[in-house]
Amino acid sequence: MSKQNALICSKTGQEYSINDLRWKSEADAPLNIRFMPTFDKNVIRMRSANMWRYREALPISFDTNIVSFGEGATPLQTLELGTKKLILKLDFMFPTGSYKDRGASVLVSKMKELGIKHAIMDSSGNAGAAIAAYCAKAGILLDVYAPESTSSAKLTQIIAYGANLKLIKGTRQDATFAALEAIENKNSYYASHAYNPFFFQGTKTFAYEICEQLGWKAPDTIILPAGNGTLIIGAYIGFRELLKAGITTKIPKIIGVQVAACAPLYQAFTQELLHIPNIEIGKSYAEGLMVATPVRGMQIIQYVELTGGYFLAIDEEEIKEKTLFLTKKGYFVEPTSAAVFAGACEYMKIATDDEVVVSVLTGSGLKAENAISEMIKT
Repeated sequence: MSKQNALICSKTGQEYSINDLRWKSEADAPLNIRFMPTFDKNVIRMRSANMWRYREALPISFDTNIVSFGEGATPLQTLELGTKKLILKLDFMFPTGSYKDRGASVLVSKMKELGIKHAIMDSSGNAGAAIAAYCAKAGILLDVYAPESTSSAKLTQIIAYGANLKLIKGTRQDATFAALEAIENKNSYYASHAYNPFFFQGTKTFAYEICEQLGWKAPDTIILPAGNGTLIIGAYIGFRELLKAGITTKIPKIIGVQVAACAPLYQAFTQELLHIPNIEIGKSYAEGLMVATPVRGMQIIQYVELTGGYFLAIDEEEIKEKTLFLTKKGYFVEPTSAAVFAGACEYMKIATDDEVVVSVLTGSGLKAENAISEMIKT
């Protein structure tokens, strides 16, 4: 008989204890989580305005293990684009400046519950900063492997939180390879925001919050970043859980945004491939989207397809234009976030006037001050 809560191999369906220390299956595949959330709207309404108001939907056994800075409940803002209205969720207002705090809070809470004392991860910046901050609060030692090209502000953040930063020459994928090698050598816990399924148990609160903020209704469409896909996967899980619980009547269409300089998911989707293609990586302002081989690539594509969505690829001029456009509206966000906004603007050209469309501003512009300064000067 299947366990109610379990880690599930994404390839074979083999089950493991939800408290197993493994980060991948015996088939060398990523793990998913089977967990049955519950939602009591009356109880939720009475709780503090943070993501842990959905306590019964988050797979942490004991409250004493929760590691939190009161993150969540980020506001929605409506931006008029011609005759249409785009709703933006301001996730750059999180404690470390990005939505990655959602996943970090649940993942590090689970690490504390499991008794983890040391962990390793790889990141292009934001996830590393987020997990470093929560590990600092939990008293967990953390090694972060990041590309040398990562913005200096994000690297400073990671170091300041007390993590042991390992700079890697080469691409974002090279940082992943280095982290995986270190995991094998040190037999440590892999706190990867792409591999570790507990991270998505945090990012799914994005869906919960939007639903509650819209009067317990799902939007028609959501437009999200598609690098490692941590917000797409989390949002799909969250909206699927709300649908199964009878809270909502649909899962919104998901539009995934990539950059033209690195668009493996876009290429796989448009060419109807059954694998993620090898691509040549260009240069982009949007460093958070420069993921050439997302480990859960086919899972991301599957979730987008199941909602009737698709992928967009945004060029550099559009990223620059939208970064500066947003500053003139009072939103100082990093180029990765502006790329997603550019995708949202592209989608809004075909959206109906009454369509409820939500996108997200994901990272503070303070994390990419040098790049934005360069844009302003040129």
